[in-house]
Parts: sequence; C-alpha cells; structure tokens
Amino acid sequence: MKAEEIGALRAAVAGDVVGAADVTYDELRNIFVHQGRPEVIVRCTSNDDVRAAIRFALDHELVISVRSGGHSNAGFSTNDGGMVIDLTPLDQVEIIDAENSVVRLGSGARWGAVASALGEHGLVISSGDTSTVAVGGLLLGGGIGWLVRKFGLAIDNVVGAEVVTASGEVLRADAEENPELFYGIRGGSGNFGVVTSFDVVAQKVPGVHFGTINYPADETAAVVKGWADYMRTAPPELTTTVGVFPPFDGVPTPVNLTVCYAGTDAAEAEAAIAPLRRLGTLLAADVKPVPYAAVLNEPSQLPPGWQPMVKSSFAPVAGPEFIDTVLTGARQFAMLYVEFRSMGGAVREVAEDATAFAYRDDEIMFFTTHLGGPEDHQRIETEFRDFWRTLAPFSHGAYSGFMSAVDEDDVAAIYPTATRARLAALKAVHDPTNVFRLNPNVRPSK
Repeated sequence: MKAEEIGALRAAVAGDVVGAADVTYDELRNIFVHQGRPEVIVRCTSNDDVRAAIRFALDHELVISVRSGGHSNAGFSTNDGGMVIDLTPLDQVEIIDAENSVVRLGSGARWGAVASALGEHGLVISSGDTSTVAVGGLLLGGGIGWLVRKFGLAIDNVVGAEVVTASGEVLRADAEENPELFYGIRGGSGNFGVVTSFDVVAQKVPGVHFGTINYPADETAAVVKGWADYMRTAPPELTTTVGVFPPFDGVPTPVNLTVCYAGTDAAEAEAAIAPLRRLGTLLAADVKPVPYAAVLNEPSQLPPGWQPMVKSSFAPVAGPEFIDTVLTGARQFAMLYVEFRSMGGAVREVAEDATAFAYRDDEIMFFTTHLGGPEDHQRIETEFRDFWRTLAPFSHGAYSGFMSAVDEDDVAAIYPTATRARLAALKAVHDPTNVFRLNPNVRPSK
C-alpha cells in the first residue's frame, strides 16, 4: 500500500494506524496461534475510527478482520493482505446502572481486567476461562464460563450493544431498539458489523470456591461417567469440567476435574462438591475460596510451530456409551486432549429462539484439541475424521469458540437450519455484500 494512502487513513482516525514499515507491525500482525500479514492495522479508539476504517477498507477492496483479543482459534482476527480493525483500545469497564448492576464493557477489554475491576464492587460476569481473552469475541459467540449453570451463557446477561455496520451506521441493539440485530449479535459471531461495546448485567457474587480434583488415569471412564451422572442433579451454583490429557513421555496423566461453586458459604460449597470427591481413588483435591478474578488463568505459551487443531460439539445426553466412544477413540492419538464442560441449569431457562446460540438443552459441550503443528495434524487426518464420525450418533452442532477451522459443514453445525435462515435474512439487511466474512460466516439471503 502506498505511503500516501496510509497517510490518508492516519488523518481520518484518532487511533494508531500500523503498516508493514512500522516498528510495531510484527508485534501486532499475529494472534495467539496464527500468523498474519495484513496490509494495515487500525487500532480504533471510537466508533468514528471504526467507521473510517470500514470506509477505507471498502474503498481499497481490503478484506476485514475484526480483533478484540486475538484468541480466534480459526485465525479470523488476522489475515494476509487485508485490514485488521483492532478494538484493543476500546477497553472501558464502566458501571452505568449501579442499582441494576449494568456494566458497559468495551469490546477490547480483557476478561481478567473486567473481573478485577468488578470484583472491587462484589460483582461478577460469567465469562470465559482465560484472563487475556477479550470481551468482543467471547460475547459474540456465546460464553460458556465458570458460572454458566447459575447465570447462563455470557450472552444471556447482555442487555444492549453498540454496532457499527458495513454502511457506517452506528446502531443501538437491545430488546426495544433493533431487536432482531440484538438477537443476531448474541451468538451470531461478527456477521453483522463491528460491535464496539456491550451492556451486561453483572451478578452479585462476593467470591467462589474453585479448584481441581484428580483421579488415576486408569479410572478415567468410571470418573467421567460418575461426573456426568452427578451433574444432572447438581445444584446450579456448581459448574464443572473434566479434562482428559494424553500421556506425557509415556506416563499416563491423571484425569482432572475443575470445579467452581458460585458462593462463599463453605458448608454449602462442600455439600455440592463432595460427591465429586467420591468418584474413584482420590489422588488430590485442592478446592478453596477465591475471588472470581483468580479463576481466570493465563494461557500457556505454545512451543514454536504449534497450532492446535480444535473441534467441538454438544451431547444431548452424556451417557455411558457416548463416554466410552469418546475415550476409546481418543486413546488412538498420542497428542489428543479431550474436555467435557457441564451445561444445563440457567442455560436451559432462556428461550431457544431468544439468541442465535442454538444448543440450550444439551447436557455438555465437549471438544478435542490435537496438539502440535499442521504437519502433526496431517498425519492423523483420516483417523481423526473417522473418530469424529463415531461420535455423530451421540452429538450434534458445534461451538464456534472451539473450532480451529470452519468450513460450510461447520457453519451448518454452529447454526442449525432455522437459526441460519434467520441470521441470513438479518445479514441481508445489515451486510448485504458480506463485508464481514472472516468469521463463522452466514451469507446474506438473496
């Protein structure tokens, strides 16, 4: 891109404009597990900056990536030869209605910073599980956080948002104003514009009980089955996951339960967690009261060249045959991690057509992560595809937040037929030429 073109863009926006010749380019062009080489990066500080960036991209025929935190497993928040609209500077955390605990969050705010700021007021928002993931990407996809069974998905607590569309309009989306757009941005990813801020109802939770429980690797199947049975009747304050790791250096790895109880009452927390301590031969249990901000971990630095392959789905019933099929199939891969996440509770209390997140009646969301780089994944491509075929009788759909590649079949899994048709009609209104297509893309209806 010519220097005078970059100069014109710099004159049009208040935020930083970074091109390939700038010293910060190499730092900003890549995201967590993907590398990119965009033509230009615009670090937007306002809706006006976003509007100017979109206009410039359209004038110069640049594909647009929208970045809030840069944790897109599928690499959507960077590109080669296009524009990155970087929302990192839009990181405000502001209580706008103290009586009703409504918080305004900039799309670029990191969840760790959000949790710390709200913790000073005794408030929490059930977000993701990583401190450096940002607000925008998670809220557009769903948000299956550590308090999901008590307070629902993160999107279930969104009461409004501000959206910059492909035409440069700045729209308010809530239950009264642009309600169909409000439906679409909650679970419909970034298909309809650049969401620059969200209004979210926070919950009054002074702290949580959080930690891990471990069992021997040779008891994995029994532990996972016992966990699934218990979580059907567990109190909604309790949200849990089960992680099944591959062996390391040939040594079997204990099965790991992570638990989060929404509340500070020690007796109530222990009563809820106690059945999870009796699922097998207990190796270790470390669950203690902590502020909610402490449960959001820092992502580990990946070895050079690693680009994990992630695939997800939902299980209506996490029965014994399903669990055996997952665990038996997973053992054929030397580098495959499997995680089961409990759902139910408040997730089911939201009407199925209230948001674009379609899988509310399922017992769990689960995903697999094949570790390593592209060459490692290519070596097991056929076996991995066959493994996932064995899970088809027990599962359906996909969760956009845990997908490292998204093709047409995946889009159809993320958005079932009726949901996708509704989103396509909405796309035709707000983005008829599919400007915002680097996402789990819904093409506009004709």
